[in-house]
Amino acid sequence: MIDSQIVSSPKREKRGIRTRWSLLALAMGTFCFGMTEYVMMAILPDMARDFHVSIPQAGHLISSYALGVCVGAPLLAMLGRTWPLRRILLVLMAIVIVAGIGMVFSASYGVMLVARFFAGMPHGAFFGVGSLVASRISKPEKVTLSIAFMCSGMTVANLIGIPFGTWITALFSWRMVFAISTLCAILTLIAIIAWVPKLPPLPNVGVKGTFRFLTHLAPWLIVIATMMGNGGIFAYYSYISPLLTQVSGVPEMMMTLMMVLAGAGMVAGNLCGGKLSDKVGAGHAGFYLVILMAVSLLLMYFFAPIPWIAVPLMMLTTFGLFGVSSPQQLLLLKYSEGGELMGGAMVQVAFNFGNAIGAFAGGIPISLGMPIQTTALVGLFFVLIAVAGYIWFCHRYEKR
Repeated sequence: MIDSQIVSSPKREKRGIRTRWSLLALAMGTFCFGMTEYVMMAILPDMARDFHVSIPQAGHLISSYALGVCVGAPLLAMLGRTWPLRRILLVLMAIVIVAGIGMVFSASYGVMLVARFFAGMPHGAFFGVGSLVASRISKPEKVTLSIAFMCSGMTVANLIGIPFGTWITALFSWRMVFAISTLCAILTLIAIIAWVPKLPPLPNVGVKGTFRFLTHLAPWLIVIATMMGNGGIFAYYSYISPLLTQVSGVPEMMMTLMMVLAGAGMVAGNLCGGKLSDKVGAGHAGFYLVILMAVSLLLMYFFAPIPWIAVPLMMLTTFGLFGVSSPQQLLLLKYSEGGELMGGAMVQVAFNFGNAIGAFAGGIPISLGMPIQTTALVGLFFVLIAVAGYIWFCHRYEKR
């Protein structure tokens, strides 16, 4: 008995090391997507100048990526539902690489729009497939933490993406930023080949079976809570720069530091969200975090003119935004039996759709001449809908 334990212990240790390397490969993938999506905030003026378009027109390059996410997530999840999981990941990264090359060498605004659309297409599907891989290679009690680690690549990209993009663009060109992100995608492709184990495909339940989980209430509650929660934060966060500079009085030269602090909140939230889910359940973790988001937005409306209060509140909102990410991903995987690929991808669709709705809604009071901090109240309205969704979900599906 003792001998068998001694023999099995190195095997368990070796398996644990392989799992960590596999999760690192997945985190590298989410880092690539995060860089490609969020670095636009830093390089938009330079791209507008080079393509001879206005800033609002250049902003369509952000919308094009989000549209690609919403279209590509269900489409690629459907097409790849009978493939082995690692093969799907490799195909998704290959699309990212091709789109990245297109962005680097785009000769016109129209070409860039198309390249951004294709760059966004694999985004949601990668998170869905990656979450499935993370859940399969991890111990049951470590699944949420593993998904949180996979998502940490996105949060790290948020932490360094904007200052890094600004620095590289100032030294070289915005094209160099996309060249570096494409190189990261190539390295991720190699890492997936080297570290992610071969896993069998999901059972082929057909098209109807893939969508059957949507006939139940639970996934819809999660999708609505995700959309409204993220939309609420982005209703105000889309205008965080003018809010901090014009209302809080933060000098413009300090905004890069402010974005780093916001990214730090995202990193901390991602790490804590996974641990909280393991302790209290993913549904209750989501509920506690959206409550934190709601309180932070309410306080932001009243205390935005005070910088030493506004900045920590900003960090709390980004903490909640990314803290709730891994619980949401886990919940949709759990309640999408037979359509796990689609369920995992739907989180990113809801996330990006919520971002678009929130940013649009937040701009309405500004266009009406109301104070910029009013965007926090708009966001609060959205987040309270998310709170109601989590209350309903926990009461029905996660009673304690």
